[in-house]
Amino acid sequence: MSDEKDLQQLKREAAQKAKEAALKKLAEKQANQENPPSDSNDLAKQKAAAAAKAKAAALAKQKAQEAKANETIDDASLAKQKAAAAAKAKAAALAKQKAKETEEPADEAALAKQKAAAAAKAKAAALATQKAKQAEGAGNESTDDLALAKQKAVAAAKAKAAALAKQKAKQAEGAGNESADDLALAKQKAVAAAKAKAAALAKQKAKTEGAPADDLAKQKAAAVAKAKAAAAAKAKASRENLSDDELANEKAKAIAAAKAKAAAAAKAKKLTPDEQPQQEEPSPNEPILNKYVKVIGEQLGKDVLEESYINRLSKDVPTLVAKKESYFSIAKFLKEHEELSFDYVSELHGTDFQTHMEMYVYLFSYVHRHTVVLKVKLDRDNPEIDSLEPLWKGADWPEREAFDLLGIHFAGHPNLTRIMMPDDWVGHPLRKDYEPYDVEV
Repeated sequence: MSDEKDLQQLKREAAQKAKEAALKKLAEKQANQENPPSDSNDLAKQKAAAAAKAKAAALAKQKAQEAKANETIDDASLAKQKAAAAAKAKAAALAKQKAKETEEPADEAALAKQKAAAAAKAKAAALATQKAKQAEGAGNESTDDLALAKQKAVAAAKAKAAALAKQKAKQAEGAGNESADDLALAKQKAVAAAKAKAAALAKQKAKTEGAPADDLAKQKAAAVAKAKAAAAAKAKASRENLSDDELANEKAKAIAAAKAKAAAAAKAKKLTPDEQPQQEEPSPNEPILNKYVKVIGEQLGKDVLEESYINRLSKDVPTLVAKKESYFSIAKFLKEHEELSFDYVSELHGTDFQTHMEMYVYLFSYVHRHTVVLKVKLDRDNPEIDSLEPLWKGADWPEREAFDLLGIHFAGHPNLTRIMMPDDWVGHPLRKDYEPYDVEV
């Protein structure tokens, strides 16, 4: 009984102590609230200010991110708009260019005609001025000749302009889709050609200014002959439908022949009756040549030779020009006939004359101590002739040399290979139209 009483007493005492402690704590708290210390107040203010700054910074950062996102969206939209505008402009320009190329070839052809006509008129005026100056320097050219020269120059210029315009019109019709780059390249070529022609004209003018009347006459004759030759070659090409290479070849042949003819005519015209060349004295080898011709005519016929003459430029050597089909038979006859007996080939070579080729064979007889030259003309496009190696072994290497350097083929030659140039060499270096395959060699 006493134990239970003590326990309850202890509980009451503990509860009382706890209540007193709580009351004391509450009183202290109330006292602190009525008289708060200044340090605690300042600390609270600092904490509040720091919290406000942090909140303001976070808000500012959020607004900045939102503004940047809006700006990026605006930039992307602007870039898209610019790209679309550029694409539209490019498409419009391309459509305009195609429309010009496909729908206006006639305008380009007309423009080309106008340009060609203008260039031709300018050229004709320059040529007329040049001829007038030449007439003043020479002093002997009549007004009629000058007017005729002007008329010829104008006519030639008009013809050239018409041909050029016609050619450009055909090109415009056939190549209606020609690009602007090709047109620019054609213009550059035309300008370069015009500059080269102007330079050549200036050079010719410088040479001819103050030239005597005889030189002027030569120049006129050569120019007229060249124009005639070109016209003849062009007419032949139109009749026979020749290719560009064949046309160029025919033109070169005609111009060479015309130049030679004009030079001979000018030389004959220049000499006065007193200055005409006197009859040359017969060559001492004339009887020997007549003997050759007589024997060959009796044995082989008179039609095997094209001509025979004394070569005054080569020690009056008797020269026989054989027809191509009788070349080998004449050579064999010259070797085997007892009155001739040409047993040695002293020289054999070929020459390119642009219009044709020629082979020269110098023969010598140790029995009769006389000499002769056998010559034959060959087609330049297909130079081929019988080999003389079966008759004279000394013709072996000279024929190989002519093959190597000129491209002449010798039928029946036992070893017709190159002798100076390598076997894989391209072309024949002594031909007048030779162009090196490798310009650095």
